[in-house]
Amino acid sequence: MHANSGVQMRQTDISSRRIGRLGPSILLAIVLSGPWARIGWSQHVNSLVEPGAGTWRTWVLSSGSDLRIPAPPGWTQTSAEIEFLRMLSGKRDAAALDRISYWDTGAPGQRWNEIALSQASLINAPRGLRAMTLLNVAIYDATIAAWDSKYTYYRPRPSELDPTVGAMLPTPRSPSYPSEHAVVAGAASAILSYLFPAGAQSYADLAREAAQSRLDAGVQYPSDTDAGLELGRQVGLKVIARAQTDGSDAVWSGTVPPGPGKWNGTNPVEPLAGNWKTWTVTSGNQFRPGPPPAYDSAQEKADLDEVKNYARTVATNFAAWFWQPQAITLYTPVVHQKIFEYRLDSNPPRAARIQALVNIAAYDAGTAVWDAKYAYWAIRPVQLDPAVTTLFPTPPHPSYPSAHSGVIGSVMATLAYLFPRDADYFNARADECASARMWAGIHFTTDNTTGKELGRAVAQIVVSRAKSDGADTQ
Repeated sequence: MHANSGVQMRQTDISSRRIGRLGPSILLAIVLSGPWARIGWSQHVNSLVEPGAGTWRTWVLSSGSDLRIPAPPGWTQTSAEIEFLRMLSGKRDAAALDRISYWDTGAPGQRWNEIALSQASLINAPRGLRAMTLLNVAIYDATIAAWDSKYTYYRPRPSELDPTVGAMLPTPRSPSYPSEHAVVAGAASAILSYLFPAGAQSYADLAREAAQSRLDAGVQYPSDTDAGLELGRQVGLKVIARAQTDGSDAVWSGTVPPGPGKWNGTNPVEPLAGNWKTWTVTSGNQFRPGPPPAYDSAQEKADLDEVKNYARTVATNFAAWFWQPQAITLYTPVVHQKIFEYRLDSNPPRAARIQALVNIAAYDAGTAVWDAKYAYWAIRPVQLDPAVTTLFPTPPHPSYPSAHSGVIGSVMATLAYLFPRDADYFNARADECASARMWAGIHFTTDNTTGKELGRAVAQIVVSRAKSDGADTQ
């Protein structure tokens, strides 16, 4: 419980006043089954959010119960916490209302993805993919761990025990302990502090703010948020331990291979990223494609002529510029949009699962692409023929296969599984992204088709794993 809660009344007086407000069914449950009970709770069991999510398969934790937290406080402390929440409800100022509104937007991981994206989009593509994946794996595992504890203890929400608490938000349809927003905040702040240590204090402050917003709103107890922050932090530490052994700290000491038909730039981006540890595929080279066409082959000449002679239009230029930024900045808003459209923002386990699967698909596809890029060191169109014009500067890494085509192809195939009603839309987006790289003049068509096929092969492995994680059987 928070220190200096402001509770002035004697504990026995508070308890007697609260018990007097309880309905007989809840009181009977407390008497017969301990502090909290499934029977007599006013929320209908069939309306609860994902009661089985605590058993879903996790990525870093051995299971959702791996870090199960101790039981929540009993009635005496809960009574005091309710009084504290009543006191807070009378002191809501503009800052408190702003906290509530900000952190209640979307699922608990929504704001943390936005915060992470603002930093991950400033680093190179493989590291940006890695950052967003570590974040969302931590958020997912932390959420599953929270759901295990929630449905182990079935602690009622504050307004379930005392409707006069003055909750600012509708009562979430899940047990109160631990706080889902706090557990996500604890995990996310730990990951972001590891990835971007200069901002560690600000991330810690944001985590406390996210937790405080649940108290300001009157939907959770101080002990819920305290337990959630610590549980999330513990999950974050486990994800960090894995990240520290994923090979991303290796330093390249090689040289750009010389020769005709080879990429001939300087300072190539992350030549070793294809060796980084993956999540679903066995390694970056599991689906390594065959070599690209020889630089002096008829196929390469045809691909080059297509790039040189393509008649650009306003529409193709628009599409090329649209798909120009880092892939994470392109697919993340789509994921958020679909979570909102399907009203999954009120289902934290489902939202976290979607984010984790999509980002893992992106990362594993990116790793596979990077493996192939530096296996072949294929030349870019403008390097093969300086007469090629591009809409924007060519990225500083080999041409084959296209990274955007691979990553977006994998993401869209994964989304097509998660949201089958929109499969045609997602497939069309993947096709447009691949074509847009040639429209921009920075890739051959062979780069794009190979990248897209590679990404979709990775997505099949991600989807296969998703089908066995327990979520689709509930």
